[in-house]
Amino acid sequence: MSDVNQEEKSNKKNWTDEERLDLATKLDNELDEYINSFEKKPYSEGWPEDRWQEEMEKHPFFMKQFPENGEVSPLMEGLQQLKYSEEENSPEELAINYKEDGNFNFKYKKYRLAILSYTEGIKTQCKDDNIRAQLYNNRAAAHFMLKNYRSSLNDSKQAMKFQQNYPKALSRAASCSYYIKNYDQCIEFCNKHIAENGPSAEISRLMTSAISEQKQKNRMERLKDKREEKEKRESEKLLETIKSRNLIIDSNGQKNFETKHLDPQIPQLADHTVRLDADGKLIWPVVILYPEIFQSDFIQNFHEDTRFVDQLEEVLSEPPEWDTGRRYNLASFREEKL
Repeated sequence: MSDVNQEEKSNKKNWTDEERLDLATKLDNELDEYINSFEKKPYSEGWPEDRWQEEMEKHPFFMKQFPENGEVSPLMEGLQQLKYSEEENSPEELAINYKEDGNFNFKYKKYRLAILSYTEGIKTQCKDDNIRAQLYNNRAAAHFMLKNYRSSLNDSKQAMKFQQNYPKALSRAASCSYYIKNYDQCIEFCNKHIAENGPSAEISRLMTSAISEQKQKNRMERLKDKREEKEKRESEKLLETIKSRNLIIDSNGQKNFETKHLDPQIPQLADHTVRLDADGKLIWPVVILYPEIFQSDFIQNFHEDTRFVDQLEEVLSEPPEWDTGRRYNLASFREEKL
């Protein structure tokens, strides 16, 4: 057994730093080309919730048993060979291994698994800033494909901390800022991208859209502010008018009542709260109850200068369907009053 182990060790290829760098560069270029071909297409594939556990168990990190057909993926084979052993690999080697795993999953649209792999690579805390930048950038790309724009933006910013002029991370940060409607930040990233990498048709289009959206957003915010200020003035005037009438308002025990205490509690009058007309007169929603027969009438606009007798005359001008005995009329109310 020891002879076999010695033979396997002797056959193990010793990679030079130059070969490792060439391999990493090649893999990064392939991933960049692949990302470019997919980032412009909306992500429409994912794992259904009812198959999430099943799909997770297919991944080597979470696999509970070997495939029945005996075939294993390159990643599983790598795990069998202690590809991710901290004893056999330096932090930089581990980071590259996890990055390769993430790239493999990204290529086959397993974006969530790719995120897991890139995250493990980040956890190695390798000292190579280029590798760390690539891990954050690649994880940002996976988040972007899942439309996790805020997470993608955060990872893009992290990538630029380790590699300041990182065109891919800068471009993605601009796109994410646009999608989360932070147009000022999007414009800032676009300007930085153009300053550091020269003119770009794609970045120029993105910045033009961001400028247009920001103008529209500012316009809507100004209109909202004006509307809120107008509503505030109207509410203050309404409260002052009600107080000047010495009316008793049920404010749930609070000393000072607010406009919210004036909202009708009856669904039929929900959209008809008390208000002021053009002459500064109060218009009230009113409920007329007939308690002995559990019936009611609703008056949505009762002018404060209107007499109740005049309003009742209008309400009872035609007997309601429930008043089969014709008991409820203005004459009967007058008789009871007398």
